[in-house]
Amino acid sequence: MICKCNDKNGFLFNEDKLIKCDSGGEGFYAVGINGVEKIFATGDDKVEFICYLNGKVIAYVKSKMGYPAIYPLLPASMNKPLKAVLMDLDGTSVRSEEFWIWIIEQTTAKLLDNPKFSLEQKDMPFVSGHSVSEHLKYCIHKYCPDKTVEEARCHYFDITRFQMQEIVNGRGRKNAFKPTEGLKDFLYALKAKNIKIGLVTSGLYEKAWPEILDAFRQLDMGDPCKFYDAIINAGYSFTDGQPGTLGELEPKPHPWLYAETARIGLGIDFEHRHQVIGIEDSGAGVVSIRLAGFTAIGIADGNIIESKTDALCSHYCKNFEEILNIIS
Repeated sequence: MICKCNDKNGFLFNEDKLIKCDSGGEGFYAVGINGVEKIFATGDDKVEFICYLNGKVIAYVKSKMGYPAIYPLLPASMNKPLKAVLMDLDGTSVRSEEFWIWIIEQTTAKLLDNPKFSLEQKDMPFVSGHSVSEHLKYCIHKYCPDKTVEEARCHYFDITRFQMQEIVNGRGRKNAFKPTEGLKDFLYALKAKNIKIGLVTSGLYEKAWPEILDAFRQLDMGDPCKFYDAIINAGYSFTDGQPGTLGELEPKPHPWLYAETARIGLGIDFEHRHQVIGIEDSGAGVVSIRLAGFTAIGIADGNIIESKTDALCSHYCKNFEEILNIIS
């Protein structure tokens, strides 16, 4: 069943795939009170959807850092011809999730002063798809509650900078950033259709740029900046004595990275949002696309099914070939 949605307004979400709740918003909302008709949560409990009797729906985005946010959830539709395709980096364009989970693992090992430390399989949904600080907050809470996020971040960025430089120099972890199968053909097919392409990532610049640069080198596609019409990432990390840019508290599942890419990077007005689609492999990314007002297409091998955010996807595909058939 589709919750409060019809063909005229577009797709909202499939409520049968989400978790039904009696209350939400960390106690601010309850079914049957102040016009609230239904409340649903994603499988990872990161986002709750508050459905009102008047048809309006708001999304309550939780935050382990203490800054939750509320956004309207609007119906989405895909109107052709498309003006733009917005694409996630990690897991969608480039397969690097194992590498970044390994970095989180190495950071936790450093905090514990235990080089043999390893994460458990059940940790995986909580150390991928969200911000660095949220990943670290989870590990600290579970494995080393006497440590701080600030201390963990220092270790994380020291390890990251060293490992990224090693990769650039050809001495780092092998196959860290593998282009997703079919990426090259898909990107050139979009170019042939004169569809603008935006690359969107919650990763900081120092993480994101080497990833896509390395992938493009493997594909012999030249300079990514000359290929993509816009590349938006979470900016630069804040370190002592150095300026930082916003990115840790407002990454996916917040809408701002996708909204920034479409409106500022590509110059597409919000009124034309139905001619824009986003492609994601993570639950946080799917929510981000939808809160920005765009149609979300999920691609396999991420955590979309586990997070139950396929409920928000207009389509869920195995590969880029399937996606191209849908948007053509």
